[in-house]
Amino acid sequence: MGGIFGVASKSDCVMDLFFGIDYHSHLGTRRGGMAVYGKASGFNRVIHNIENSPFRTKFDKDVAEMEGNLGIGCISDNEPQPLLVRSHLGNFAITTVGKINNIEALVEKCFRDGHTHFLEMSGGSVNPTEVTAALINQKDSIVEGIRYAQEMIEGSMTLLLMTGDGIYAARDRYGRTPLVIGKKEDACCASFESHAYINLGYEDLKELGPGEIDFITPEGVKVLQKPGDKMRICSFLWVYYGYPTSTYEGVNVEEMRYKCGDILAGRDAGEVNPDLVAGVPDSGIAHAIGYANRSGVPFARPFIKYTPTWPRSFMPTQQSQRNLIARMKLIPVHKLIKDKSLLMIDDSIVRGTQLRETTEFLYNNGAKEVHIRPACPPLLYGCKYLNFSRSKSEMDLITRRVIAKREGDNLSDKILQDYANPDSTNYKEMLEEIRSELNFTSLKYHRLDDLKKSIDIEPCKLCTYCWNGQE
Repeated sequence: MGGIFGVASKSDCVMDLFFGIDYHSHLGTRRGGMAVYGKASGFNRVIHNIENSPFRTKFDKDVAEMEGNLGIGCISDNEPQPLLVRSHLGNFAITTVGKINNIEALVEKCFRDGHTHFLEMSGGSVNPTEVTAALINQKDSIVEGIRYAQEMIEGSMTLLLMTGDGIYAARDRYGRTPLVIGKKEDACCASFESHAYINLGYEDLKELGPGEIDFITPEGVKVLQKPGDKMRICSFLWVYYGYPTSTYEGVNVEEMRYKCGDILAGRDAGEVNPDLVAGVPDSGIAHAIGYANRSGVPFARPFIKYTPTWPRSFMPTQQSQRNLIARMKLIPVHKLIKDKSLLMIDDSIVRGTQLRETTEFLYNNGAKEVHIRPACPPLLYGCKYLNFSRSKSEMDLITRRVIAKREGDNLSDKILQDYANPDSTNYKEMLEEIRSELNFTSLKYHRLDDLKKSIDIEPCKLCTYCWNGQE
């Protein structure tokens, strides 16, 4: 995953850019980058590894040395960016967020059509942002090139492209990721997260529609390509990825999570009688507040995340390190655990490893019962459109492992659809096997129809592929 931010200002934009990017730190842990343009100094760029130190710390010195009235930047879980590009379209900087599923085919096409080359990254991969830039350079104008890239890329690609004149902001073809514009006197900004510019003095101006391309200058915003009719924004943004203060398509993340917990409690009415409701910190907390408000069961924090030395939302890419840090982060409050029946809400269950260890941690500290309520339906399909999970195979999903054990390797879509149906026998038996394997007292997932109610925009605008395989 990742987050992008850009500024066009009549004065120096570096501080706004610096803090705007920093407000995306919950979306990535590996790389951070800034690129600025000033008429006197031209293009300047800096990229740092932020795996062991926050973005703000790594870029503090660079901010004092950079200057310009235009700037773009990102925090990424993957490739280094922004990139500086020199081409027949002129010099530009580019940063992206998304996923390219047909990257090898696009690389080969670029070789055939343009006799170009790509810089080799570690592991033999090619930087997706560089591939996007190469596709843009196949055409005679930047706007034509962005349109072409959006058509050719299978997956999703939202981008900011900065020339010496301004910033092109383009939301991916089906609006799977957000892109919003803020404005204040003498400056405009573009941001993945809508909250990132509020404390910088900007006010909401507009949200780009799917496939929309805008050109941003300090004076304002010009629409170069109108939005398309079809939207498939990622539902997981509200469930987990989005910061609580952000709003997508008019729906605030925190408010949606309260609704989610409220509906979960309504489904549970009379079935369980926990002493306390808690959220697995931090993404489960708002869901748990909604559950507690509806059910009347007290909200509590039976364990606390230790943030002074573990402040980052995400964790290392190696699963063994992730498991270790998950344990190290959480410190129990024994008085709120011992002899208590606890109902825990987590944003989701992917592999199940961390939640099983959390449950064992609660039992070891004296919990009597641990009821689990994931805030989204069972994940059955690997995401094809965003890098929302580090899983390399769908068999990393606990649901798919359970289904494979029950059905064998030859899984048809019809069988998977039955397991996705919360009213089917297969679904209920799958949940019982997951409950037993992970040692929960009870397990009930948020239903997909209820999740759509929680978000409360037109269901046809939501991407729910990871839960039901529907494109």
